[in-house]
Amino acid sequence: MRIGDAAAAAGTTPRALRFYEERGLLPPPLRTPAGQRDYGPEAVARVRVIRDLLALGLTVEDLRSLSDRLGLLGELPPGRCRNQDGDTSGAGVIARRLAALDAEIDRLTRLREELAVRTFGQQ
Repeated sequence: MRIGDAAAAAGTTPRALRFYEERGLLPPPLRTPAGQRDYGPEAVARVRVIRDLLALGLTVEDLRSLSDRLGLLGELPPGRCRNQDGDTSGAGVIARRLAALDAEIDRLTRLREELAVRTFGQQ
């Protein structure tokens, strides 16, 4: 399918597909004889995984380090975050993101408590 159709199927824009391709998150698609990108259903599924992971707070750079394993995350149930050699270094990316989220939750909880005490005299 053409880039516009693939983007619509994945819930994004053609510009985002080109961006993901430039950043190495999406393999270059086949080209038609006229030179247009020709995406298959596996590319659409991969873009959905990319968008889901970005929405969960991972960065494009995080996903670049996991790019060889992104397809595993689109499986049902999701595959383990390992490359073909059994390397689990991708788990470090996820662990760092989880730690950052935990730290932000702690910070916001303290902020909420302080605001409640200052405005209502209670927690």
